[in-house]
Amino acid sequence: MLTVDDKKSRGHSRSPSDTQAFRERTKRDAENELAAELQKLENTAPPHLRQEFHDEFAGFTKLFQRFLQDSGPSVVWEQIQKLPEDAIRDYDSLKEPTNEEIRDMLNKLVVVKLNGGLGTSMGCHGPKSSIVVRNDLTFLDLTVQQIEHLNKAYGASVPLVLMNSFNTDADTQRIIRKYKGFDVIIKTFNQSCHPRINKESLLPVARNCDVNEELEAWYPPGHGDFYESLQRCGLLDEFIKDGRQYCFISNIDNLGATVDHKILKLLLNPTTEPHEFVMEVTDKTRADVKGGTLIQYDNKLRLLEIAQVPKEHVDEFKSVKKFKFFNTNNLWVKFSAIERILKEKTLDLEIIVNPKVSDTGIHVIQLETAVGAAMKSFERSIGIHVSRSRFLPVKKTSDLMLVKSNLYVLRNGSLLMSPQRMFPGTPLIKLGDNHFAKVEEFLRRFSTIPDLCELDHLTVSGDVTFGRDVSLRGTVIIIANHGDRIDLPSGTILENKIVSGNLRILDH
Repeated sequence: MLTVDDKKSRGHSRSPSDTQAFRERTKRDAENELAAELQKLENTAPPHLRQEFHDEFAGFTKLFQRFLQDSGPSVVWEQIQKLPEDAIRDYDSLKEPTNEEIRDMLNKLVVVKLNGGLGTSMGCHGPKSSIVVRNDLTFLDLTVQQIEHLNKAYGASVPLVLMNSFNTDADTQRIIRKYKGFDVIIKTFNQSCHPRINKESLLPVARNCDVNEELEAWYPPGHGDFYESLQRCGLLDEFIKDGRQYCFISNIDNLGATVDHKILKLLLNPTTEPHEFVMEVTDKTRADVKGGTLIQYDNKLRLLEIAQVPKEHVDEFKSVKKFKFFNTNNLWVKFSAIERILKEKTLDLEIIVNPKVSDTGIHVIQLETAVGAAMKSFERSIGIHVSRSRFLPVKKTSDLMLVKSNLYVLRNGSLLMSPQRMFPGTPLIKLGDNHFAKVEEFLRRFSTIPDLCELDHLTVSGDVTFGRDVSLRGTVIIIANHGDRIDLPSGTILENKIVSGNLRILDH
C-alpha cells in the first residue's frame, strides 16, 4: 500500500519561501563576491588614482545592488494614468521673447552636449562628434558655431559643456584646442567609468585598473550619470554661484537640438511656479516605435522606456495611436533642483541592463541609466510638443544622407529645412547594411548626395552606386540582388520607380 509521509508533504508546501530564501542568499553572495573583487581591482590602481576608483566603484555598487533587487518591469501596466491636459504644452502656445529678454535669459543658461559616444557603429574611429557632417564640418564644429552665433547676436556668454567618457575625452581635448579663438567658453567633464560584469558569474571581467590596457572591460554607464558627475566635478556649484539657472541637455549628434528662446522664456519668465524639468517630445512615427514616451504614473509625469514595459504590452507601447509622442532627449533642467535632489538623495533612475558580447566572446552586461528618467524626481515637470525639426539625430548612414542632402540649408551652425521642400516631415530612408552601414563605404557609393527635396521613401539594397546630380522623388526602391550591380548614371531622375537587376553604363 502506498503511504505518504505527511511531514514531508507539508514541508514541500513551503517551497516558495525556500526559493525566496535561496534568492536572498545568492544576492548576498553576489554582493559580497563583487565587493571583494572590486577591492582587489582598486588595489591595482596607482596610489594617486585610488580614491577616484574607490568613488567610481561606490557608484557602481549602488547600481549593482539595485540591479539585484529589480524583479521585472518597473511599471504595473494597469496603473498607468491618463495624461493630465497640462502635462504636455504645445510649442505654438509659447510666447516669443524680446531681444532684451533673450540676452538676459541666455546669461542664465548653460548648453550641455552628451559627448560620450564613439562612431564605431558607423565604422568611424574616435568620438562620434568628430564625424564630418556637412561642408567639412563635424558635429562639434557645428555646435560651437551655433553657440558662438548666439553669443555674438545677443551679446551673451553661453558656455558649452561637453560630458565626455573615458573613450572620448583625450581626443576631444585635442580637438577643442582649435576653438580658442572663438567667442565660446568650452568646459568638459567626464562621466563615470564602470567595470563590465560577466553575465554568468556577475563579477567584473577587468583584471586591473589600467583602463586603456583593458578598454573592453570598462564602459560609461549611460547619460543618466550626468547629474552626479556634474556635481562631482564641481561644475554644478560653479554654475549656481555664477547665476546660471538652467541647463539645456541634448545628444551631440542631434543637429536639431538648438537653443530655443520660447522654451527659455517659459522657464525663466514663468506665469506660475517655474518648471524644474522640461522634456521636448515630438510626434511618434513608425520609425520611432521603440522611443521612450511620457506617461502619468503615481500622479507624477515620467518617462516610459521600452525596457520597462511588460512583454505582453510591448505592441501596445509601440502603437502610434495610444502613445503619440516620444522623447527627443532634448531636456531643460533647473540647477538648484539638481542640487536639492542630490542632497536629499531622491534621484530615482531605472536600471537599463545592456547585454553585450565582448571581442573575446564573453557575454557581459552593462548597467546603465538614462538622463530623461530623472523627470519623476523633479517638481512641476512637463513635456513640450515640438516639431520634428528639433530631432535630427545621426545614428546611421541613412540619417547622414539626410543631413548631407539639399533637404537642409546650413545657417550659423544650424540645419534648417530647405524652402524647396514643399511638405513637412523628412523622407524615410533605408540603406542596406551590407554595403552602406560604414561611413567610408557609404561615401564611396555617392558621387554627390542625390536631390531629396521631393522624396517620400527610399529603400536601397545590394551593390548600388549613384552618379552625380541624381534626383529621387516620391517612393524609390533600388534592389541589386546577390551578384548583381546597379550603377545609376549621372543626371538620373527616378520618380515612384522600382529598379532591380543589373544596370551598368561604362565609359568608352
